[in-house]
Amino acid sequence: MKRAFKYLRTRQLDRELGPYRAAAGASRPAKGWLRAIRQAAGMSSRALAERMGSSRQLIAQQEKAEAEERITLASLRRMADALDCDLVYAVVPRAGSLQSSARKREQAQARANVLRAERTMALEDQAAGGIAQAVAAELQRTHGKRRPQ
Repeated sequence: MKRAFKYLRTRQLDRELGPYRAAAGASRPAKGWLRAIRQAAGMSSRALAERMGSSRQLIAQQEKAEAEERITLASLRRMADALDCDLVYAVVPRAGSLQSSARKREQAQARANVLRAERTMALEDQAAGGIAQAVAAELQRTHGKRRPQ
């Protein structure tokens, strides 16, 4: 039952992450989104500071922190709110899906296990060869029919 739940949860997260995959490839403006959006909205740093009840210096510091990837999510959210924007935050798998990422990790672990055993056997002059078949067998042994195909 636990495996079935994990599989279903992974599929659900993959569906939820779908809209964010295209955004993952978007490049951030050189001076950050906050500054770019503020300027595009025609808002001065003074006007934004007044909206937030803070100083122009704080606005400049926050914009610089965002551009240097040092800003906190809480600060980013407050700035986005003041710009009448929503903060959209997601962690998107590079492999395209959580299932693909999990498969790649499982295959890497199985390959490492097989190569470790193969090296040991080679030292004893008993190397078997057939690494690809051994990796497939190791995946089957360790994970069985883990996920429906």
